[in-house]
Amino acid sequence: MATEVENNAPPAEAKEIKEDAPAADAKAEEAAKQEAAAADAAKEKEPAPPKVLVHKANYDKDVVYLYQFSRTPLLPSLSPFCLKVESWLRLAAIKYENVDHKMKYRSKKGQLPFVEINGEEIADSTIIIKDLSQKFGHDLDAALSTEQRNIAHATISMVENHLAWIVMWWRTKYPDQVLKGYKVNLQHALGTRIPNGILNFFFKFAFGRKWFQGTKKVKAQGIGVHSAEEINAFGQGDLKVLSDMLADKPFFFGDEPTNLDVVVFAQLAQIYFIDKEVSYALRDYMTESCPNLVGLVNRMKERCFPDWDDICTTLDLNSHLPKPAPEEAKDNKETIKDEKEGDQEKEPDDKDIEKEKAEDKEKDKGKEKETEENKEKETK
Repeated sequence: MATEVENNAPPAEAKEIKEDAPAADAKAEEAAKQEAAAADAAKEKEPAPPKVLVHKANYDKDVVYLYQFSRTPLLPSLSPFCLKVESWLRLAAIKYENVDHKMKYRSKKGQLPFVEINGEEIADSTIIIKDLSQKFGHDLDAALSTEQRNIAHATISMVENHLAWIVMWWRTKYPDQVLKGYKVNLQHALGTRIPNGILNFFFKFAFGRKWFQGTKKVKAQGIGVHSAEEINAFGQGDLKVLSDMLADKPFFFGDEPTNLDVVVFAQLAQIYFIDKEVSYALRDYMTESCPNLVGLVNRMKERCFPDWDDICTTLDLNSHLPKPAPEEAKDNKETIKDEKEGDQEKEPDDKDIEKEKAEDKEKDKGKEKETEENKEKETK
């Protein structure tokens, strides 16, 4: 055995080993230092991995947390891209929760909507739907042929990169009509106590100029350089194409909605659900000349948002989530109240204070009487 050989080694050999040991240790230590220095240099050269920060730290596994705009009294979201993501989540039956952030947060790309899932952020509506489709194995286009997928891709590009900008032009051109047309309550949307009159004034002043630089973006895209008549004609042309494609079918590719139906619904809802008292040429054209598109919007509304009226009445971001029963809610409130009362020191009533004072006076009188009696006894 190795131990036995080492134990039986001659004394001279052992001495040599002992003498050589310090030199070997010094060399090994120097080599280790060089390796450590090389490793530190390599670490300095390599860029640090980016830190991914999420707003929802206490998340539940596989729950999608959606960040979007606040509700309005006429439709769930003023953003077609936010409405697109939420409609898709509902059609796909994926568990999600809206985060009430009062429009304070934006994605790493500076956009709304974005989602967080399992501590990771996904930005841009198209990428959100693509990634979540793969994660949860739910593809609304699974039954489509290659030709149908190509048609859907081209049509979505027209809707999101042309028609959407036509609607955006109207909003930046007439911000006061946006407030009236969607009955926007800025005080609720922003979660502030500033009066709506002041907020509305700044909204009208800033929306087309500074906020999102709407006017500049519309001009840079190309739509904004045309006249109002030309822009409306562009929009009517897009609506006519969609109407011809849909024809008399319930959805674009048959009896079940696909991603194209989701995108078109989210965009057309912005046009159709504008208060009737506000004039809007595209809405009037769609209502009069494209009744099948109106039918599509209503079918998608019923399919995706059976709680539409509740959402628009209460402006609740999570009306789809189960709420506690009234009795349970009452019990919870009473329990919380009892706990708070138990945690706090109970303050005495005025009657108790007066009673304690009276008792203290009686005790003081008794002590004085005792003292006087003792003095009398001593004098006697």
